[in-house]
Amino acid sequence: MINDSSELYGRQISLSELSPELKQLPNISIRPAINKTGRLSCNRCGSKLKTRDAQLPNKHFYCYVCIQMQRMDTLNPLVTLPEPNLFPPNEQPLSWQGKLTNLQEKCATQVVEIFKKRQRHLLWAVTGAGKTEMLFKGIAYALSHGLRIGIASPRVDVCIELFPRIQAAFDQTSIVLLHGKSTQSYKYCQITICTTHQLLRFYHAFDVLVIDEVDVFPFSGNPMLHFAVQNAIKRNGAMLFLTATPDRQLLNQVQRKTLSISYLPIRYHGHLLPEITIIKTRRLDQAIRQGQLPPKISEAIFKLINEKQRFLLFVPRIIDLKLVRIAIKCAGIVAKYETVFSADPDRIEKVAKMRHRQLDFLITTTILERGVTFPGIDVIVLKADDEIFSAAALVQIAGRVGRNSDRPKGRVLFYCETRTANIKSCDRQIKRMNQRARQL
Repeated sequence: MINDSSELYGRQISLSELSPELKQLPNISIRPAINKTGRLSCNRCGSKLKTRDAQLPNKHFYCYVCIQMQRMDTLNPLVTLPEPNLFPPNEQPLSWQGKLTNLQEKCATQVVEIFKKRQRHLLWAVTGAGKTEMLFKGIAYALSHGLRIGIASPRVDVCIELFPRIQAAFDQTSIVLLHGKSTQSYKYCQITICTTHQLLRFYHAFDVLVIDEVDVFPFSGNPMLHFAVQNAIKRNGAMLFLTATPDRQLLNQVQRKTLSISYLPIRYHGHLLPEITIIKTRRLDQAIRQGQLPPKISEAIFKLINEKQRFLLFVPRIIDLKLVRIAIKCAGIVAKYETVFSADPDRIEKVAKMRHRQLDFLITTTILERGVTFPGIDVIVLKADDEIFSAAALVQIAGRVGRNSDRPKGRVLFYCETRTANIKSCDRQIKRMNQRARQL
């Protein structure tokens, strides 16, 4: 039950969740949760509903698409209070003392201008370029002008990693972290860091909205989440998209000039991206299905363990996690490691153990392809020719390596039976980025 009116500022909540006192507020805005004019649709997620599937026994209707975020139905309307921007003035909100490179500074200045002019912009920067730090000047501008900021990502891991960094950079600013597994309850803050699903709860809230890793599942190609973004931002709000691997839809918007762009092809420490080593391995899939590792792979893992070199071991499918774990045990490899996947109930804890150097390696699906930084690691990809690994995913996986200035290089080993188009595309993209970086 919601008792504090501030929890309604720029939010859209079912009337059933409000206390009796809040329901009596004179300036509360009410609109139907389910639109029955024309085709049945949900006003929170924008989904078109099939009447047969949406009908309740009492002849009312509900939205079966976004029901995991609290039920929307014709019994209770959506309510909101207009965003009042009730934030204390702070002319110097940035507590970060770091320094940007000249190229980062140029991108950061562009971000400030985008926020000032309330425009839509794509910041295309290679993995490890320092996208978060390049946001700081723009965020500082927005905070100093009393604006409300949302930073959203499709991935929980990205949000969890972003939160302490933004919190440390703006240590006098109220900030909240929201995701499906979060234990932190909602509170009205000037900065909200959340998964893109959490944007379904907001309505004309943000003056500035940043979408990180904009090309990744489940955001890319998801009409419901794109609708949530348009609902969450104010009508005259600024929108910034961040990615190292923009999809065709974004690039088409750039081409049509509905989206401006800035590009940074080099990492903050000035070193080139580690290029991939492709190792063709006969009957690799068959060996893994039998719970075995080909000798060249087990030798590579032994070498990394003996060197005390931590790494991520990527596999395409959840079923491969167990098979590779068995194969590693059969190979006699003794190390501290875990398996992790998107629906793993202990995923956050396992990633934290890796971050705190309590593990030698993680066996992971593509859930850790982006947004998570483990300094100084190497990467091994098993069955890199599996269709699960898109070219963008492989680029992101390779981008886990060499992100830290203390170890700007490292090994990226792709084991496969054939060189697929995606592997070749990944190889070309990284080499092309490095070619552009050399020109700088």
